[in-house]
Amino acid sequence: MKIAYLGPQGSFSEEAALRYFTPNTKEWHRCDTILDVLEAVGEHKADKGIVPIENSIEGTINITADGLLANDLFIEAEVIFPVTMHLLTLEETDLQDIREVWSVPPALAQCREYIRKSEVKSVRYDSTSSAARAIKQEGRRDVAAIASKSAADLFQLHIAKSGIQDNGENHTRFFVISRENTQQHKSKTMLVITPCEDYPGMLASILNVFTALTINLTWIESRPTKKKLGNYHFFIEAEAGLDEAEIKKAITIFEAFGHDVRVLGTYDRTKLYDKKV
Repeated sequence: MKIAYLGPQGSFSEEAALRYFTPNTKEWHRCDTILDVLEAVGEHKADKGIVPIENSIEGTINITADGLLANDLFIEAEVIFPVTMHLLTLEETDLQDIREVWSVPPALAQCREYIRKSEVKSVRYDSTSSAARAIKQEGRRDVAAIASKSAADLFQLHIAKSGIQDNGENHTRFFVISRENTQQHKSKTMLVITPCEDYPGMLASILNVFTALTINLTWIESRPTKKKLGNYHFFIEAEAGLDEAEIKKAITIFEAFGHDVRVLGTYDRTKLYDKKV
């Protein structure tokens, strides 16, 4: 089985992939972008993929939501991954000498308060791992990278400070994706509802269906259909399996109203636990 994930080596996505999938996985397909991961699975270059969908500090990763639809993919599992941001430097670097911090934009955003208080300049890289690698290669002691412990180990960097994210309860939610929609009994279902037309109270009428059927919702996100200004898809995650009568009834009601309903997956949650430094 070939698994696609967002690289390079030492990235948080790689760590999530390695910890979620069993050691028996035979082959890995490392990708440069989230869109590459989605396309790799959609184009049969990989059997499954793992992509970030949401961070507890920064919110939804829109490119993932859009890419799931564009590549006709399904969600088969949800993985909650604890993200601890570390400040990585060369050995003997004095924190007072640091003038810049390097990392991927979401990581910089998750450490916004630390960066502000440190009065340093933030520099964007395409991944946390590439920022760490650049510090090692350039040998500079006036910069630091925000990255994972795996990156520190990989590039033999010093963890100058741990847990610098704005919120100590920082988690990233990943979706495990594939080309097939499982119908097995699961605890959650993701629906994408595209309303037949826009009218006052339209979204409220959709949500009222779930309320009437006593279905708890755990995530709602709107994304433009990219067909017309003001037209949206609604990603709605329900705390019920696709085989449960309430979900089946909700889908039947929405379709009777003329809404387009797509089942994006039914799945369970797996929570990975943080490794101690």
